[in-house]
Amino acid sequence: MTPELKTVHAAGIRFGVVDEGSGPCVLFVHGFPLDHGMWRPQIDALCDSHRVIVPDLRGFGATDTTEGTVTMERFADDLAELLDALGVREPVTLCGLSMGGYIAWQFWRRHAKRLAALVLCDTRAAPDSPEAARGRLDTAEKVLKQGRLPLVRAMIPKLFAKTTREKNASLIEDVRRMIGRASPAGIAAALRGMAGREDVRPFLRRIDVPTVVLVGREDEISPVEEMRAIADDLPHCEFVVIPNAGHMAPLENPPATNEALTALLRRLS
Repeated sequence: MTPELKTVHAAGIRFGVVDEGSGPCVLFVHGFPLDHGMWRPQIDALCDSHRVIVPDLRGFGATDTTEGTVTMERFADDLAELLDALGVREPVTLCGLSMGGYIAWQFWRRHAKRLAALVLCDTRAAPDSPEAARGRLDTAEKVLKQGRLPLVRAMIPKLFAKTTREKNASLIEDVRRMIGRASPAGIAAALRGMAGREDVRPFLRRIDVPTVVLVGREDEISPVEEMRAIADDLPHCEFVVIPNAGHMAPLENPPATNEALTALLRRLS
């Protein structure tokens, strides 16, 4: 089933948002440079028992674009204002992948009272190295001049496990289409924001909500041992390695990802 995408006005822009089901609220935050579509297996799994809110972030999918730089803090504040616009008052479980995880850290720092739990998928707590930051800034300029194709060519091989690349061409094509829906200006703004993000490792031990850290066994971008180190620093954390998956674990292995999610949600209830 294709979830309905509705328009919601918040934070001075128009958001494209999936808002399905009823019950305790789960907020999904997509990775770069994707959109709400990456969470379709999780929407289908949870919408009968939970209210599932899945926005397109600023500059991606059906949401308006802001040029220049969009920081992780701005994305986090967007989510808080979007929850207000949707009438969500109770604490939510926030699940973010990759850049969505960077945003989740800032949501905790700025809106901790709105969190019931965190799920960090295939992400990082460390900032970019100077070389990596320069690479993001260079890519931002390249996308503005040449379009999305160079980004697609560079990212696709890194996003997926070897088995996915060999046996699931349709999934890879779906992700290509998601990237194609992002505006070049939105891609560039997010790249600049990621390049300047802070080191959140000093704050991890203060995160006092139930947390799941989840990583694809074959993730080349956020390797298992790096994710395990994040989990070790979180005081109330379960660490889950997803087999047969790379950086896009929720899409590559939905059953294992959904099992980890539903186990957390059962504990919360």
